[in-house]
Amino acid sequence: MLKVAVLNPGGRDPDQTFPDFAGAPDEKIHAPVNYHAFAACTGGVFASDYDAIPKDQRAVILLLTRDLSRAAKAITRLRREKKVIVVAWKEAGGHQVAEQLAKGRNLDLFRQVCEMADGAIATTQDLLPLFLWAGGQRAEFIPTPYPVEDARWDFTRPEEEKRGVLIGTREFFTPTRNHAAALLLIRRLAEGMGEPVTVFNPDGWKGRKLLKQLGYQDGMLRVVEERLPYPKYLRAVSKHRFVFQLDSSTVPGQVAGDALLARVPCLGGHGTTERLVFPDLCGVGRNHETLFNLAARLFEHPHDCTDYVVRAVENARATLSFAKGAAELEAYFTPLLRR
Repeated sequence: MLKVAVLNPGGRDPDQTFPDFAGAPDEKIHAPVNYHAFAACTGGVFASDYDAIPKDQRAVILLLTRDLSRAAKAITRLRREKKVIVVAWKEAGGHQVAEQLAKGRNLDLFRQVCEMADGAIATTQDLLPLFLWAGGQRAEFIPTPYPVEDARWDFTRPEEEKRGVLIGTREFFTPTRNHAAALLLIRRLAEGMGEPVTVFNPDGWKGRKLLKQLGYQDGMLRVVEERLPYPKYLRAVSKHRFVFQLDSSTVPGQVAGDALLARVPCLGGHGTTERLVFPDLCGVGRNHETLFNLAARLFEHPHDCTDYVVRAVENARATLSFAKGAAELEAYFTPLLRR
């Protein structure tokens, strides 16, 4: 089985190996999600320095960050080690990449890096042509996988223990997240149903000020200020009837990925995971009125939530499970390794 190394040059995350693939949930280490998942699904390594990559692991996914010069330097070094280097954007939302490429220096470096690398992986369909237009030799869409088939990452909770709705996004000040709009849209429905709304606020006093202006009845808005370790966060998600968002960003889709592992439906959103795993609930092709009506149905018919989760797990096994991710990475890298 091909082992993949993911390199985030100069990154802050500690180097991490995945001998047990997803492993058991552990609050002290990075969860096997996002780009760590590419390493985890293959039993590989996530590293911030070239020297942490084992010599026998030739397949490398090099992450592009705000400082693209780090990627250019990394390619030069990895070439000497005879590695096969494939690039991918670390922050892969359409708005995030656009912000990076709005700077002339970054645009030039991006083209250089794409031409130097052996290929590129797009974690959203929207980024696929960008790599090709920039001179990439071989670009392919591979969504970030989730350990949906690993029982250790099944955070199912009985339906009778679930209550309320969780707003999946957290960023008031990123316009495409539509964070405040989601809170406004769901307010009257949730209050009418007697179902509380949970929201995370990472923005401190600025976020609290905005939340007070939403007009929620006393006790109907639960605000979580602390940053939870990932397993604890998934347990918190699993206590809700469903996750709701109006995010219009073209992102890999961790909001839906979190909902998948927590085994609750994810309503709304334009991310990759939303489209693949929750196609009947995602925001693509649905206006706010349609999403409002779907939210009402999920509140009124809990058994529908169960049905959506069953279908979501089936969809995930077919499109972005660890087994699927490992197979797609092996199929992608194998011809490159034979050169």
